[in-house]
Amino acid sequence: MTGSLFRANFWSSDILSTVGYDSVIQHLNNGRKNCKEFEDFLKERASIEEKYGKDLLSLSRKKPCGQSEINTLKRALEVFKQQVDNVAQGHIQLAQTLREEARKMEEFREKQKLQRKRTELIMDAAHKQKSLQFKKTMDAKKNYEQKCRDKDEAEQAVHRSANLVNPKQQEKLFVKLATSKTAVEDSDKVYMLHISTLDKVREEWQNEHIKACEVFEVQECERINFFRNALWVHLNQLSQQCVTSDDMYEEVRKSLEMCSIEKDIEYFVNQRKTGQTPPAPIMYENFYCPQKNAAPPGKTVGPNLARRGPLPIPKTLPADDPDYSLIDNYSLIYQ
Repeated sequence: MTGSLFRANFWSSDILSTVGYDSVIQHLNNGRKNCKEFEDFLKERASIEEKYGKDLLSLSRKKPCGQSEINTLKRALEVFKQQVDNVAQGHIQLAQTLREEARKMEEFREKQKLQRKRTELIMDAAHKQKSLQFKKTMDAKKNYEQKCRDKDEAEQAVHRSANLVNPKQQEKLFVKLATSKTAVEDSDKVYMLHISTLDKVREEWQNEHIKACEVFEVQECERINFFRNALWVHLNQLSQQCVTSDDMYEEVRKSLEMCSIEKDIEYFVNQRKTGQTPPAPIMYENFYCPQKNAAPPGKTVGPNLARRGPLPIPKTLPADDPDYSLIDNYSLIYQ
């Protein structure tokens, strides 16, 4: 950058006007404010990242998540918890990185402020000197013009007194005219001296204005470049955090791919199995004809698991007493 745009476009035809310089200064102030805003943004984002990281870390370490799982799924969950922990640490580290970037922005902003301060002090002095010399010059001009009017009045008075016979009055008028001519000559010299001085002051101010514009334009180019790069770096950091997190989550996905449903089921069976024989059917037992060596309820008595057959049919039935039943000479009276 040559710094030619600022110095060519921020002038004013009014010698006392600082509108061009003020416009540049206002723009630089706005740029510095923008840098401060981005700096504050980075700090706030760092606080958010740090809080998120700490909350995620607390969640990963304190909150149960499938703690009773077994075998391959258990290992996958352990990888999951570890990678969540790593992601949390990554966000906390990102917060520190963002604070470092904010510090760099602050240092750059303060550096430019100090550089500008030197130039601004020189320009402030040049503006004051120019304004003061302009005022002196205008005062000298007013005095010169007034002396010229006084001389003109003295000349007119001499012409009007040409017919007067009083020599003393005429002498006074001639003395006043001579004095006024001398005053005009003196004020004219003073006026011209101030004009010359003002022109030198104006040239000095103009040169300083050009230098200031060049310095300010270079500064603005540096600021835009620094700001742009800082924003670019910030986005790269955020993208890298996403990539790193995804890499960590990929480790969890790989672990889940190694998870075997069959192995976990088999592992559970081998670790917790209780037996391979189911309970036997509950057998019917006649209260009046208990089987010898009857097995207790719920236990099998052998390979024959069939129910007991029906009672035998009585051989004879007394015709005169239907309530009587005989089974192998055994009588049973139904109550």
